Amino acid sequence: MSVTTQGLQLNVRQKAVKSAVELISSMRFAIALLVVLAIASIIGTVLTQDDPYPNYVNQFGPFWADIFRSLSLYTVYSAWWFMTILGFLVVSISLCVIRNAPKMLADMKSWKDKVREGSLRAFHHKGEFALDGGTREQTAATLGKLAGRMGYRFVTRESEGATLIAAKRGALTKIGYIFAHLAIVIICLGGLLDSNLPIKFQMWLFDKTPIRSNAVINDIAPEHRLSQSNPTFRGYAWVPEGQFVSTAILNQPDGSLIQDLPFSIQLNKFIVDYYSTGMPKLFASDIVVIDHKTGQRIPARIEVNEPFEYDGVSIYQSSFQDGGSQMSMTAWPMSGASAKSFPFGGTIGNSAPLAVPAGQTVPGVDGQTIEFADFRAINVENISNGSGANDARGVAHQSLKEAFDERLGSGAKSSKPLDLHNVGPSVQYKVRGKDGQAREYNNYMLPVDVGGDRMFLAGMRENPDDPFRYLRIPADSGGTPKEWMMLRAAFEDPALRAQAAKRFAARSVPASNRELQQHLEDSAERVLSLFAGSDAPQAGAAGAAGGFQAVAAFIDKSVPKEQQEKAASLLLRMLEGATWDLWQLAREQAGEPDLKPDADAARFVQDSINAISDSFLYGSPVYLQLDSFKQVQASVFQLTRAPGKKVVYLGSLLLVLGIFSMFYVRERRLWFWLKDRKGQDGRDHGVDVIMAMSTARRTLDFEKEFARTRDAVGRALGAAPQTGATNDAGDTNGSGTDRAP
Repeated sequence: MSVTTQGLQLNVRQKAVKSAVELISSMRFAIALLVVLAIASIIGTVLTQDDPYPNYVNQFGPFWADIFRSLSLYTVYSAWWFMTILGFLVVSISLCVIRNAPKMLADMKSWKDKVREGSLRAFHHKGEFALDGGTREQTAATLGKLAGRMGYRFVTRESEGATLIAAKRGALTKIGYIFAHLAIVIICLGGLLDSNLPIKFQMWLFDKTPIRSNAVINDIAPEHRLSQSNPTFRGYAWVPEGQFVSTAILNQPDGSLIQDLPFSIQLNKFIVDYYSTGMPKLFASDIVVIDHKTGQRIPARIEVNEPFEYDGVSIYQSSFQDGGSQMSMTAWPMSGASAKSFPFGGTIGNSAPLAVPAGQTVPGVDGQTIEFADFRAINVENISNGSGANDARGVAHQSLKEAFDERLGSGAKSSKPLDLHNVGPSVQYKVRGKDGQAREYNNYMLPVDVGGDRMFLAGMRENPDDPFRYLRIPADSGGTPKEWMMLRAAFEDPALRAQAAKRFAARSVPASNRELQQHLEDSAERVLSLFAGSDAPQAGAAGAAGGFQAVAAFIDKSVPKEQQEKAASLLLRMLEGATWDLWQLAREQAGEPDLKPDADAARFVQDSINAISDSFLYGSPVYLQLDSFKQVQASVFQLTRAPGKKVVYLGSLLLVLGIFSMFYVRERRLWFWLKDRKGQDGRDHGVDVIMAMSTARRTLDFEKEFARTRDAVGRALGAAPQTGATNDAGDTNGSGTDRAP
C-alpha cells in the first residue's frame, strides 16, 4: 500500500465541492498549514505577547505598531486566523487519517498470500535453493520453525501443487503512522480547549465585555465577570502579605475580564532568597486556600515550577512585587537659600501631594504630587567600573578578537571584571506637576562607594524607556547629605557669595596689593554667581540655568577662542577656592566650626561642585532621602484551568509512540515457495525452494539482514543458494522490485 498526497475523491457532481474536499483532505494542504503555524509560532515566540499597547508603540513606532496590531501579532496564539488555521489543520489531518487508516489496517492484517512463483522470481531480494532429499512437508516445517525463531508470524497455504509460506514482521509501523497523525489532531484539540475560544464564545453569547478602567473588584458589574464554572482560563492574581484574593485578572487586548474563583487565596508569607549576583535563588509563597463552599482551609507552599492544584485550578508562582511598603523619608529642597528639610512619607502604589510645612516656602513645590512606584530592599550591583550602580557610561573600544572572546566559550564567563555588592534599599517614584507631566526618580537609601568616595545616588529619567541618569551627592562624615545641602543653599545666598569671594581674595592676594585683591574678589563673586545661576539666563540650549554650563557659556561669549582654555582653567581654580570659603561660611552660620584644608576636604569640595552643577538638570524641587521603611511583599500568581492539558499529554504520548514506530520499527515480509522437483521417471527427486523478501524502506541494514536471512535458510535446509540466482544484494538482473502483488 502506498500513501499519496491526494485527498478524498468524492463521487459528486458539484466540481467545487469535490475539489474543496480533495484539497482539505490532502497531505499537501496539511503540510502547508503546519508551515504557516510554525511561522506564526516563531513570531509569537520572538515578539512579546499581551504587553500594553504603548510598549509596542515605543518599540516599533506608531506606524508599524498599528499594522502589527491589525494582524493580531501581539496575541498570536489567540488570534482568529491562528484558531482558524488550527481548526482547518484538525479537519485536514483527520480526513487524511480517515482516508488512509482503513487501508493501512487492512494491509497490516493481510498476509499477501496470493503471490505466485513468477512474482517471487521478479523480486530484487530473492534466493533459490535445490534440495535433493526430503519432502515438501518436511521442508515447510523446517522453514516455519526458522521463521518463528527469527520473529516472524506466518501462515502456510497450498496452491497449484506447491506450498507457500507467507511471513511478516514489524507491521506496527503502520500503527505508527496512524498514531503520529492522530497525535497532531489530539494536541491541536487540546490547544483549542485551552485557548481563549471558550471565553470568546461567552463574550459572543452572553455579552461579556472587558472592563477598560480601574475599579474596585467588588463593584465590577456582572457583564465584566466570568463565572466559576468557566471551563478554561489563564489569569493572574496579585496578593500582598496578610491579604487574600478570590478573583483572577484575564488580560484582553482591549481591557480585562474578572474571573471569579471557587476559593480564596490568602498569602501568609512571601519568601525570597538571592544569589550573590542579586538574582533570585528562591521565591516561594506560604498560602492558605479557603474553599467557598465548605469553608475548609488548606495550607500550601508554592514555589517556581512547583504549583498547587485545587478544584481543577493550578496556582503557579509567577513573580513577586512590592505589596505596599511604607516609606519614611526626608525631603531636602533643591532650590532656595533658606528652605529647610522636612519629613515626608508614603506607601508604594499610592500617591501623596508634596506638602511643605506651614511657615516654610520651597520654590517649585506648588501642585507637585509624588507617586510611589516601587521599593527594593536589596540591590546587588556591579560597581567595578567605578561609576556606581546603573550608571550610564560610554563603552570602551574593543578589538575584533576581544569582541569574539567575550561572546564565545563558556556561558558563565565574562570579559568584564565583576565587583558585586549589595548597595542597599532603593525607592522609585514619580514627581508629577500640575500640567500632568512626570519625571521618574530612583534614589538609594545608603551612600555608595564610587571610586573611593561615598555618594548618594539619585537617579532621574524623563521617559520610561530611558536609563536612569544619576546625580551623585557626596556624603559628609556623618553619612548624610546635610553638608552638601547646606553648601547648595549657600550658593543661592548672594550675601554669602560676596563674603566668600572677599575671603578668597583676602587669603589669595596680599593686603598690600589692594587693586589686585579687589579685582580677584569681583571675579570670584562673578564666577560664583554664574555657577549658582544668578547671572546666567534661564535654561536655554545648554539645558540648565547654572553650573558648568553657565560658566562655559560665559567663556564662549566673553573670551577670545585662543584664550578660552586658559580662562576656563583659571575660572575653575577660582571656583574651587571660593567654594571652600563659601562652605566654611555656611558651617559658621549653622554653628559648626571651620575645617582644616586636607585631601578629604578638597575631594568633598570637588565632588560638591560637580553635584551642584548636575543638580540643575535634576528637575525636582526636592530630593527625597529614604530614612526607614516597613516592607510588605506581594506575590503574583498565575491561575489556570486547563482541561486540555491531559489531552495534550495523551497526544504527546501517541506522538512519541508513533514516531518511534515509524522510524525504529521496519516492516519486513518473507515468502517461501516450495515445489516438488520431478525426475524423468516421474518420481519426486527433491524440493525446489524460492525465497523472497521485501521491506517498505530499503536501507543498508536491510541488505545485511537479507544476506543473514538467506544464509540462515541455506544452513537450515543444508543447501547453498543456486549460482546465478543472487548476488551480494540479491538478484543478478536487478530488475525486480520489493513489492507483492
